[in-house]
Amino acid sequence: MVENKNTFQLPLIPLRGLSVFPHMVLHFDVGRERSIKALEEAMINDQMIFLTTQKDIDVDMPKAEDFYQIGTISKIKQMLKLPGDAIRVLVEGVDRAEIKEITSEDPYFKVEVEKLEVEEEEDTKEIEALMRAVNKTFESYVSVGNKISPDVLISISTIEDPNRFADVVASHLSLKTEQKQEIIEAISIKTRLEVIYKILLNEIEILEVEKEINDKVRNQINKMQKEYYLKEQMKVIREELGDDSNTENEVEEFKEKLKKLKLSKAINEKVEREIERYSRLAPSSAESGVIRNYIKWILDLPWNKQTKDKLDLATSREILDEDHYGLKTVKERVLEYLAIRQYTKSLKGPIICLVGPPGVGKTSIAKSIARSLNRKFIRMSLGGVRDEAEIRGHRRTYVGAIPGRIINGIKEAGTKNPLFLFDEIDKLASDFRGDPASALLEVLDPEQNKDFTDHYLELPFDLSKVMFITTANSLSTIPRPLLDRMEVINVAGYTEYEKLNIAQKYLLPKQMKDHGLTDKVFGITKDTVHEVINSYTRESGVRELERQIGKLCRKSVTEIVEKKSKTVKVTKRNLKKYLGTPRYTYDEIANSNEVGMVTGLAWTSVGGDTLTIEVTTMKGKGNLVLTGQLGDVMKESARAGISYVRSKADEYEIKDDFHENLDIHIHIPEGAIPKDGPSAGITMATAVISALSGIPVNREVAMTGEITLRGRVLPIGGLKEKSLAAKRAGIKKILIPFDNKKDLDEIPSEVKKSIEFVPVKTMDEVLEHALVRGDK
Repeated sequence: MVENKNTFQLPLIPLRGLSVFPHMVLHFDVGRERSIKALEEAMINDQMIFLTTQKDIDVDMPKAEDFYQIGTISKIKQMLKLPGDAIRVLVEGVDRAEIKEITSEDPYFKVEVEKLEVEEEEDTKEIEALMRAVNKTFESYVSVGNKISPDVLISISTIEDPNRFADVVASHLSLKTEQKQEIIEAISIKTRLEVIYKILLNEIEILEVEKEINDKVRNQINKMQKEYYLKEQMKVIREELGDDSNTENEVEEFKEKLKKLKLSKAINEKVEREIERYSRLAPSSAESGVIRNYIKWILDLPWNKQTKDKLDLATSREILDEDHYGLKTVKERVLEYLAIRQYTKSLKGPIICLVGPPGVGKTSIAKSIARSLNRKFIRMSLGGVRDEAEIRGHRRTYVGAIPGRIINGIKEAGTKNPLFLFDEIDKLASDFRGDPASALLEVLDPEQNKDFTDHYLELPFDLSKVMFITTANSLSTIPRPLLDRMEVINVAGYTEYEKLNIAQKYLLPKQMKDHGLTDKVFGITKDTVHEVINSYTRESGVRELERQIGKLCRKSVTEIVEKKSKTVKVTKRNLKKYLGTPRYTYDEIANSNEVGMVTGLAWTSVGGDTLTIEVTTMKGKGNLVLTGQLGDVMKESARAGISYVRSKADEYEIKDDFHENLDIHIHIPEGAIPKDGPSAGITMATAVISALSGIPVNREVAMTGEITLRGRVLPIGGLKEKSLAAKRAGIKKILIPFDNKKDLDEIPSEVKKSIEFVPVKTMDEVLEHALVRGDK
């Protein structure tokens, strides 16, 4: 409805984020109900509609104060319905107008607007100059922004009307809503061109900064892409050449590690020189790989890293007792070391040599010592080692050279104070490659090992904090200089009582757990375990005993599974069913006192045993016959005994010429087993005197001791094991050398209760206790 030439009644649509300039054609989507109804009203009439911009795009139901009062009268050119009730509209801006009155708000905004006429400018030159300036600046804007088609510049340059020129330029600018509204509200052409010019200059500055930033980022990205591309090319080339290393990064990494290690000045300088050499070498060269390995070895060693010792004696004692039964001397030595460490705060690591028969727990006690001290454990078996380089490493001049096993073990442990076990040190060998035992002299010397030099490293490494423990079965094959550097602790074989305790406390629970047995389904009596020890094993340690207990467990599990048995009880009666026929038997004392038969005691590598020495005489020419596979020392003891008997013939009513008319035969049963040693001297002499004099020997007496020509009794070894063998055989009295009286402290109390120990100094005392005068 038109009231006059410049006033119109039109429906209104508030636009969100859009501004429409006169002479501008654009399309937008309409979805709000009031806006759709306004469109429909406009289409019914003359297709004219008033478009203004909404101040806040988040307002969904705008009111009069939510949109600008000045907008653009526009003509609807096209409408297209979209899915979802939305409408796409194509409009063309016609004239600026200002809202004078809102005549209706429902069902759509209807307003009375007044067209804003543009006044003719008097100074056309100034307008022309502004147009040129805007046109030139707009060209710069297009070239910098690179978002507007060059065709737009051509079309704008042909526009001569300043009013239309300003609006068309403004319609192509990417501006904020407030800036667009400022241009719309600029009615004067001069003011509008000035506003556009100012905005263009500001936008160009921003775009130039933005472009500069973009160029920097792009260059950086291009540089990174170039570097990445080149690195990938280098990587492929290295792979083709068989060299996949990154020398520069590695060199930096080596330097950082070296700085953190804080080594001594001399070592630090040497490593720095090696790193410098490595950085200058081609990665593909053989020397590069050698130096790289050398540097890595040095940097990976724990030069200053060590674990803190657990100095609590009570806890350490508990751990040692928990893992091992007996071994009192070893445990006491470890606790002494801990006590001194706690008292003085410093002590060099001790070097201990554990000597004993196989299977007594020498290696495993070393593990327990490491656990009780809170130290890392390293084991190195020396059995059969015959190359010095195993200990001290190879020199770097050799291809494939590596450090020795000591430095390698230190590296694996990751600390400079582990517990290092040299196992089987008595089985070292030597050949043309060197003598490993001599190489160990430096390692096991507390005064020298603080500067141990490995041939590969050629740098001193401190081993004084390491606790060295060595094990051996015999001291006879260990070189004297090496033995002199170690504190020797003898680990005797276990007695049957100790084996019984070990079996019940350690071996049986372990095997039951391994085989899934519990006390409810499996039972074995103490006497049965004792029978297993005596009849199915003959050893110093407990390895075979553990195997036999494991066999019992396996047989029991088989019986439970096959026969559906709920429980299995192993006793002495049914033991044969599980383990078969007993493998070993022990000698028992004779039923009566006999002439020429004496019970001797012997030590073997698997414990003590009894020896029945038999002597018989026959007519002859005074020959001495020795049988039973006797060694040279034992034969000499027999001859010494015969000489002593000849010197005492009168005292025992023996004929003086027995050595001329009688042959004497001394025999020790079990002839397949070699026997040697001097400890059967008094036994053989007693048997000979008994045979020649016809006086029987007390069957309940056993004896051990070396004899001299004067009849003195000299000390022997292995008294503990021998006394246990005597108890097994039912002996009631043992004659021992007087000098062995001190060894009685080691004899188990159970043995002392059942056996009388008689220390003797001479053969007269032996015969007094052994011979049974008056027996017929």
